Amino acid sequence: MADDLSLYIHIPFCKRKCLYCDFPSWGGHESHFEKYVKSLKCELEALGKEHMGRKIDTVFIGGGTPTVLSERLLSEICESVFNNFSVNKNAEFTCEANPGTVDGRKLTEMNKMGINRLSFGVQAWQNGILESLGRIHNHEAVVKNIYEAREAGFKNINCDIMFSLPKQTMEDWLETLEKITSFNIEHISAYSLIVEDGTPFKKMYDEGKLSLPDEETDRQMYHIANEFLADKGFMRYEISNFAKKGYESRHNITYWDTREYIGAGLGSHSFINGKRFHNTYDMDKYIAYGGLSENIKEDIEVLSEDVKMEEFMFMGLRMARGIEKEEFKRRFNVSIESVYKNEIEELKGQMLLEEKNGFLFLTDQGIDISNYVFEKFIKI
Repeated sequence: MADDLSLYIHIPFCKRKCLYCDFPSWGGHESHFEKYVKSLKCELEALGKEHMGRKIDTVFIGGGTPTVLSERLLSEICESVFNNFSVNKNAEFTCEANPGTVDGRKLTEMNKMGINRLSFGVQAWQNGILESLGRIHNHEAVVKNIYEAREAGFKNINCDIMFSLPKQTMEDWLETLEKITSFNIEHISAYSLIVEDGTPFKKMYDEGKLSLPDEETDRQMYHIANEFLADKGFMRYEISNFAKKGYESRHNITYWDTREYIGAGLGSHSFINGKRFHNTYDMDKYIAYGGLSENIKEDIEVLSEDVKMEEFMFMGLRMARGIEKEEFKRRFNVSIESVYKNEIEELKGQMLLEEKNGFLFLTDQGIDISNYVFEKFIKI
């Protein structure tokens, strides 16, 4: 529903940090687990009071690796969600899991906690590539955990996979696609590697020690994934996301539709009442002030109408269905042409944007240079 909220909960812990990851997370912080969850529960209680009367339609526990926490701590977090918020009966409740950090018993308990969607960080099938990424698992763990998840009662499973990885060949990528789809899961997120600042991969790249596929190969890998997954019954509903019918990620669609969401936990982001902000990235500060939201909120920004329009355009165009012109008018009380007529006509002329049945959406060529398209809607 339009007035429903989405809730994101961040768990900043991993067994070991991956070499490409720039998310706020750390390996080897087991001594912080109890204190962190205690502060997180305080924050969830405070957020529940602050947003009383609003229904929660999606919950997403991400990280980091939430499943490095014990069953007890995960259960305490889930209980806090249900105790402090009015969660819709058919809410989508996702938890990220790294293969090798769960087993049949833990997955069964997670299902009982109210979690109804799992997102496994698989990334690649080849054990050598997984090792080069700094992953802790091998593909044998993937097989075991997906089987155990089904046995535990999970009927909605996503796997994250990556392409344009160091030394990854087209044959490697096809094998990953073949193996992952063989499990008959419901959702696949397929991302191209981005070398982020501050990561070990960035240091290796700057030193010339990271061999990556070129841009042409990257695009070939993407197009092959599109065709392969379509043949297996997966519909591409967003640039990097593919789902069986009815299994699109409702939580992520909240972001792409620029609807309201609240974040809990270290570094988590919120967009509510026209304001965008995030929690502190300082672990000691978060633990000290857990639940006292005014002390942990940072970079509070009141979004102007222009910024809201820009984000509506470039976030909505990530979706395969594109953006509805009437929805733009409903939100902003002006026609889309009165704001972006020149940009739309230019992009249509370049065969990057198409219009059908009142929707504007990226062409295949537009997807390949989507950042160029998005920039057209940002007024400097």
